[in-house]
Amino acid sequence: MATESPNVDLAVIGAGVGGCALAAALRRRGWRGSMALLEIGRGPGGRTATRRSRSDRQLALNHGAPLFNITASPEPQLLEPLRRGGWISRFQGAIGSLDEHGQLGAAIANDPLCSGTLWQGSPQMEHVCRGLLNLAQEAAPTPLISGTLVRHLEATSNGWTLRGQQGETLLHCSWLVVSGTLLAHPRCQTVFGWDDVPLQVAAEQSGDPQLQQAWAALAAMPSQASSNLLLSLPANQAGAWRQQPWRLLQFNGAAQERWGIRRVSLQAMAAERWGVVVESSAAFAADHQSVYGSRSSAAQLLGATPKAQAEADVMDALDRALQQALGLSTAGADRQLMRWGAAFPHGPGLAPELSLCPTSRIGFCGDAIAGLGFGRVEGALRSAETLADHLGPFLGAT
Repeated sequence: MATESPNVDLAVIGAGVGGCALAAALRRRGWRGSMALLEIGRGPGGRTATRRSRSDRQLALNHGAPLFNITASPEPQLLEPLRRGGWISRFQGAIGSLDEHGQLGAAIANDPLCSGTLWQGSPQMEHVCRGLLNLAQEAAPTPLISGTLVRHLEATSNGWTLRGQQGETLLHCSWLVVSGTLLAHPRCQTVFGWDDVPLQVAAEQSGDPQLQQAWAALAAMPSQASSNLLLSLPANQAGAWRQQPWRLLQFNGAAQERWGIRRVSLQAMAAERWGVVVESSAAFAADHQSVYGSRSSAAQLLGATPKAQAEADVMDALDRALQQALGLSTAGADRQLMRWGAAFPHGPGLAPELSLCPTSRIGFCGDAIAGLGFGRVEGALRSAETLADHLGPFLGAT
């Protein structure tokens, strides 16, 4: 006998910082209704996720953001409980820069990703979102449904029905929050071969002018991609990397143009292994926009067909550039490729007044919302807290 699809008061699509922060913020404001987060990946994190392996339990690589920054006061309200719970700590690593001649220098001033107060997940970046979910769970059950692709959004008379790739019903919800741009942006068609944009279909069916405006703004938002090379070096090959005077290396504009790399982070792992994460420049990612890692969610759940030779070529190109730029060997390293299709949204972002559409019972949060911290973890935290303030009264939060 088929089981009936679950019903929840609130469904949140995406368990990155925005979605997890919204869950924590609502719970801390006293709301105890039923809620579920749906995430395409194996766990929470989004761009603060940590790459792990079922076959290699010691592998742990922060393959998106190696840190996050807070640039203004007052800081997001959720920062203090994350600190108190030991989920985050100050980033202590040295930051350096590289010029087009391969010369090391001081950190680049006014880098939007490295200014202000620097933080990291403790012990890994994934613990930012794990900590936020823990804050939510302390107040009321807040399940995470991972490995789940939401392909269709269907507005109903009393909320939303979310459907999967084959049209199967995932759940019904009275209110919906989307904490990312994939379901709203035409790139889902060009990259994954979908024949429609899910939020566009939902907005047109709803007849809600506010939702149609929100969709149009999200669909028109450009973003910068990133092709990230993940290297895991065994202990006997990691010595030279371990001795580097930096833990995060920024490439200046000319260096990015020469080598196709934006920044490199070094990460200690278990058993004296060493991780190196190479983030491509925007131009390099644009030139290889159709190449996805074979172990990525895009390949496993979104139907993007891995291209083995193209994947190897991209990894080879970034690997060569890294060795040429730094004069360090990557011999013996295990390699993976991770591509972020929308690593950094470009402004102006979704206007805050469009982030909640009461008539359609849908809201939006994340770093694509205009305002302080736009395009960064700070923006995701702040947008989630603001949405919780506005959404709470509709949900019955005190």
